[in-house]
Amino acid sequence: MKTNKKQVAAVCLAVMTLGLFSSCSKSDAESPDVENKNKGIQIASNTQFGNILTDANGKTLYFFSNDSKGTSTCVGDCLAAWPVYYSSEASSDMEIDKSLLGEITRADGSKQSTFKGWPLYYYAADGQTGQVKGDAVNKIWYVAKPDYLLMVANAQLVGHDNKNYLGDYSEGTGKTSYLTDDKGRTLYAFKPDKFNKNNYTVADFSNDAIWPIYQKQTGSLPSLVSSADITVITVFGKKQLTYKGWPLYYFGQDQQPGDNKGISFPRVGIWPILNENTTVAPSN
Repeated sequence: MKTNKKQVAAVCLAVMTLGLFSSCSKSDAESPDVENKNKGIQIASNTQFGNILTDANGKTLYFFSNDSKGTSTCVGDCLAAWPVYYSSEASSDMEIDKSLLGEITRADGSKQSTFKGWPLYYYAADGQTGQVKGDAVNKIWYVAKPDYLLMVANAQLVGHDNKNYLGDYSEGTGKTSYLTDDKGRTLYAFKPDKFNKNNYTVADFSNDAIWPIYQKQTGSLPSLVSSADITVITVFGKKQLTYKGWPLYYFGQDQQPGDNKGISFPRVGIWPILNENTTVAPSN
């Protein structure tokens, strides 16, 4: 049978075209799975809470205020409601600073992932991906975020004098809730300060090593901290964050997150911690 040259050309073109589309279809189907599969901790956008941390499948992660020293204190029955999160995989999220990721070994020998030193947990009541039911539970559990400006610790106050103190600054054993920076370092107020007025720091900052001013200005807030209570002031050319009008400081001798030695230096009451019960700083 004679074959028309135009028919041959058409058949060849069809075969080539089919091969091209088949190749593209295979590539399009496989590449996303290979290149874009999430691994490790991710940042997800939540309509209520903004950017939050999740696992690779989008399930919400949390911080525990009792863990300000970077050690997990959720054990026993606590773990039924707040299961540990751990992944040995490095985060594939390019927006996450990998230097902020870590892991700890728990008392039982198991591993737990951390972010900025905070151990990470799930909340068992989050039955579906994207749910955030655990935020502010008992005022000590908070949705994990990559950019907290302040955080809430809940721990025993142990002064510079090695004595235990309660939230009213009397001696005693018990946890007190107080504000920290995003890595769990305790923040303090100076009793002689006035509303949005730093009366401690000198112009040359020669005493800043003892009580450094807290200079971070932006970031997310824990649910129980109102943005209306946050202000930034200028102190001799540097910025300082305030809470309820109280300028915020670190204590230079707090050597690690979770330390709160400044509570009794030079004596109790001069440098108090801050929390939701803190009254607004006096204006004069």
